[in-house]
Amino acid sequence: MITEAYITDLDGTLLTSEQKLTDYTVQVFTEALDQGAIISYATARGYVSAARAVSQIPWKYPLILYNGALICDGINGKVIDGYWLDPVISGEIIALGRELGGISPFYFSLDEADCERVLHEPLTRSGEVQFFNSRPGDKRFREVNKLECPDGFRTLIISYIGLLEELQPIRQAVQERFGNQLQVHFMKDIYIEDHYFLEFSHRMGNKSEGLKLWARHVGVETGNITVFGDHLNDFGLFSAAGRGIAVQNAQPELKALAHDVIASNNEEGVAAYLEQTLKLKRERVSGE
Repeated sequence: MITEAYITDLDGTLLTSEQKLTDYTVQVFTEALDQGAIISYATARGYVSAARAVSQIPWKYPLILYNGALICDGINGKVIDGYWLDPVISGEIIALGRELGGISPFYFSLDEADCERVLHEPLTRSGEVQFFNSRPGDKRFREVNKLECPDGFRTLIISYIGLLEELQPIRQAVQERFGNQLQVHFMKDIYIEDHYFLEFSHRMGNKSEGLKLWARHVGVETGNITVFGDHLNDFGLFSAAGRGIAVQNAQPELKALAHDVIASNNEEGVAAYLEQTLKLKRERVSGE
């Protein structure tokens, strides 16, 4: 019997525009997991941030976090596996941002005890302040006078938030210096107006490699995985999985790759698709 699995992106896909789950979505996912379906998520968020948004669902299987750089246990958040960016390269990226625009990033990392940490210098720029304020009470964040890569920390993502013209020179300089030694995500922020994310991680720290790593740990063939997404950073999911489903509000480029386009994130498209798909699967099995 073929083992199938379902992986969904969170922001813009499973979550509404208010970054919430609907009661219907919680019900569908909870019942599906209780009935034995293999379901998880792949997100740019870390474990703490994702849990704040989707903890109403009793996730049982490993989670794909930080755009594929980290695999965590879905129940207790324990680190299972991942890809860490070289500390020397990390330090040089931070130095380039400081040199080219006087900009300091958010440094997403694991400390010596495998706890998530987000180090940052004092926040004065609008986008950074909005990003920080959207995560009230998040104990991962630590302000430092001068950002460096502490000994014993493992770099997950170096994330710059700013205007297009601020981030383009940093992106170009880092890519010229390090080429294919790292993964670059550069995309418009869906919550902060006129701002972009520029993120650097290990070259394997993307949703494609993260999905493959997840599949090895769970024991599922990638060709038997259905994924859901909306944004450019979901290209990796679509390329690695057997079936890609885009929500109606997805980027046109992602829709063009999709096997199917479903209702939007605000219309509970993923939950409705999952409920109908699993229902048809049960009917086929009972009819055999």
